[in-house]
Amino acid sequence: MTIVTRPYPTMHAVFSHLLALAALITAFFPTARGQESIMVVEAHSGKVLAAANASAKRPVASLTKIATGVVTVDWAVATGADLGKLRITVPQTITLVGGPNPMNLQPGDRLSMRDALYSALLGSDNLAALTIADHVGREILTRRGKNGEPVAEFVAEMNRLAKALGMAQTRFANPHGLERQGAKAHSTAADIARLSIYAMRRNALSFIVRQPDRQVTVYGAAGTRSYRVRNTNELIGEPGVLGLKTGTTAAAGPCLAVCMDRDPLIRPKADGSKGVTPRRLIVVVLNNPDRFNRARGLIRQGWAVYDPWLAAGAPFQDRRREFLAVPDPS
Repeated sequence: MTIVTRPYPTMHAVFSHLLALAALITAFFPTARGQESIMVVEAHSGKVLAAANASAKRPVASLTKIATGVVTVDWAVATGADLGKLRITVPQTITLVGGPNPMNLQPGDRLSMRDALYSALLGSDNLAALTIADHVGREILTRRGKNGEPVAEFVAEMNRLAKALGMAQTRFANPHGLERQGAKAHSTAADIARLSIYAMRRNALSFIVRQPDRQVTVYGAAGTRSYRVRNTNELIGEPGVLGLKTGTTAAAGPCLAVCMDRDPLIRPKADGSKGVTPRRLIVVVLNNPDRFNRARGLIRQGWAVYDPWLAAGAPFQDRRREFLAVPDPS
């Protein structure tokens, strides 16, 4: 056996090696701070068209409210609740949330569940999100014959939804997305894409998030008052854009999830019939100060990848790596 001896590496060599190792670790386990995360996927096929740091765990701010909206809409469907007729009461606990209060909500005020969803999903109203969670959580506890804190039960339902959708890197801590001491909440660009695909399958939710603005009404002790809630998503109104949600906190940075449809592709089939292929793009941008322009660029990039891929017969080598599976657990 031949033994080959090598000189001990110099400090310069050691340092260079450590830098290379650090770069390798960062590539495989990216940190959230200071980097953006993106995911672009065609929703009907699940084809991933672009991704960067897509599995990096990080706060996602008010993109959390997508899950709040989904749990609420699914609950309404399951129970037969009418979102427009159902009035919910603002709880005492809103005084603990803080932040903007665009509708000047006070404990005891009432508004329809639909208007609360408009305020939460269009205007990103944290107090409206908490009011929704308090009502739905209370109803869930009652129907299950359980005791507990309503908002905590609602958040548990959000996490059950995340698990059912395969959002393995996600944990929700509240219904609004504000960071709280000791409450470690996180998600990823890939998981938010999964959630967005599922959310836009719900007609009631997809209708809400595509509205440019909406008038909502609050019934309080001093009488009735109305507000115009405007969508915080600057892409609303651009061709094909159907919503979804914005979010910003100091920890998460500016975030955005966007859904865009194109006309279905109609192609002749071998038997003389016509095949119809629906086309929908989901774009998720986390921690980018120019999130709206970044999303516009990713939309163009996504279609530039998808169109030739589909024209080539939608080939793939590794389905698990190239596609995002989103089940329907409802």
